[in-house]
Amino acid sequence: MPTALITGATAGIGAAFARRLAADGFSLVLVARDHARLADTAAELRKRYGVEAEALPADLSADEGLEAVEERLRAGVDLLVNNAGFGNRGAFLDVPVADELRMLRVHCEAVLRLTRAALPYMISKGRGGVINVASVAAFFTRGTYSSSKAWVVNFSQSAAAEIAGSGVRVMALCPGFVRTEFHERAHMDTSGIPGFLWLPAERVVDEAMRDLARGLRVSVPSARYKAIVGLGRLVPGNLAGRVSTRLGRR
Repeated sequence: MPTALITGATAGIGAAFARRLAADGFSLVLVARDHARLADTAAELRKRYGVEAEALPADLSADEGLEAVEERLRAGVDLLVNNAGFGNRGAFLDVPVADELRMLRVHCEAVLRLTRAALPYMISKGRGGVINVASVAAFFTRGTYSSSKAWVVNFSQSAAAEIAGSGVRVMALCPGFVRTEFHERAHMDTSGIPGFLWLPAERVVDEAMRDLARGLRVSVPSARYKAIVGLGRLVPGNLAGRVSTRLGRR
């Protein structure tokens, strides 16, 4: 039975990955900061799908948490989903530097370290995959958040190129607006976002798994967001920056 490790596994896209992979017969290693919620999520998945679901509480902004997850990955998993992430409310100069640095640690350092810890085992087996959850924001200019997600896309493409031919795939997943707790946790007002721009987390996950199987290195779920990204590459940078204030966070 294959094993998947998912960070940020108790809500939103991470929880949708957990349900999909459990339904597909994966054993799960679930990573999140909230011990109680993590244990409840693991128990629910075990009961509903009859799979093994290990709870691994860890704060990925701290060395202790990163080291614990790295150790588990080195023991071997078949799929890693680097999903943990968050947003900061406010413009760059309004956000405390400590909060921005914490974001970089979770979005960039954790993705790098956990991917690096997972790949050797996968390559030794000649199979496996890593999905690094980025955002449509990666293709626009919108502060530290979009900058960190742009790094995730570039890193994932670079890692995929380096291990080409190994049987292991690395892919950046770039969703747009998804119905999750993400915006609520960041205290963001989403009332002005048109309904057609919202995607269900389950659809994002289904398209991600399909694109990983196809060998894509960057996955942008839904035709509407593919069009937005395509247009964003054609418009001037200053205009894209203004547009990204509306479309810049998953």
